[in-house]
Amino acid sequence: MSKSQPKLHPPRWTIQSYVLGAILVLLFIAVLGIIRPFFTALLWAILLYILLSPLHRMVIKNLSFDTIKGKILRNVWAGVFTLGTLVIILLPITFGIRIFFQQLMDLSRHLYTLLNERPEYLSEFIESIAEFVRNISAGQIPITADEIILQLNSLVSALPQQALHLSGNIARNVGGFSLGLLLISFSVFFFFIDGPYLARLVLRAIPIKTEYISALTGKFKDITRNLLFGYIIVAALQSVIAFIIFSIFGINGSLVFAVLTFILVFIPMFGATIIWIPLGILRIASGDIAGGVIFMIVSMVFISGTDNILRPFFLKDRIQLHPLIIFFAILGGIFTMGINGFILGPMVVIFFLTVLDLFLAEHKIGSQEQADGGEQTDEKEKQV
Repeated sequence: MSKSQPKLHPPRWTIQSYVLGAILVLLFIAVLGIIRPFFTALLWAILLYILLSPLHRMVIKNLSFDTIKGKILRNVWAGVFTLGTLVIILLPITFGIRIFFQQLMDLSRHLYTLLNERPEYLSEFIESIAEFVRNISAGQIPITADEIILQLNSLVSALPQQALHLSGNIARNVGGFSLGLLLISFSVFFFFIDGPYLARLVLRAIPIKTEYISALTGKFKDITRNLLFGYIIVAALQSVIAFIIFSIFGINGSLVFAVLTFILVFIPMFGATIIWIPLGILRIASGDIAGGVIFMIVSMVFISGTDNILRPFFLKDRIQLHPLIIFFAILGGIFTMGINGFILGPMVVIFFLTVLDLFLAEHKIGSQEQADGGEQTDEKEKQV
């Protein structure tokens, strides 16, 4: 006869357990308070590490960390990757900001001259816009071309002042930016050295099942890489291509419009067309019909076409969310969390859906029960 299996009883919670749990919660809150000032630096350091870690692992995979030589080379490669990250961040910022503000000032002066000294170039175009607004609103918005020109004049006149104010804010925040960049570099360096160990240390503190931890960490890595490559890197490539095309066609403020392209490509359906279609129409309105048509064709193929080709290539259905949800997640994340929301917004939404799937699987709620219910309904219908 087989011996009866002993009954397993759930662990009993004593007063000491509750006290220990309360102390743990208080200490966890204290740790969050300590880390909070450095959250932005840590977040971007983690993102950079996740992005570059596959290449880093490929470089150091043959090193033996048990030897002094292996340990030295590990530190050297961590320093090389950290310095490379710094160069990638600093080069476009150093040269781009100065050119951006210079072009913004030149663009504002050009627009002011166009509106006030040579209004004939835009009068027909603005009149057609005013007529379109009046027609689509059934006369409820009685706007005129003169009112539009007046608003454009006030906007263009304020651009230089806004640019000076923005450049002043950037200059005042150079110290904070430098400190943040130093913290990011410091964190990335140690992530390259002890990243797996630090990850295990953090995951041990999360009181959920191991398989759920594995699912969430895998999802975190996938989300990070796919968001960076499928959205941010593709948007950056589109803006670079836009800058090249705008410069070739001699458009004033090419870098300004390229930066706007990077921002607007996240809008579903329209994307970069919000930039290059009006620029092409303005070129046609100025009398260069062939140049405007060629510009729009080239922009459609190389700017918008890049999005249609590269984004599906990078994503490959890994982020199974509608672009509209991604757009509102990014927008809502920026409004609630600042620049960090650019990444955290979509992450929060995708993590919510992942945890929801885990919860439904844990409690056996979902498709299987619905399928069983559907089969029973079909059998009853057949019997009837």
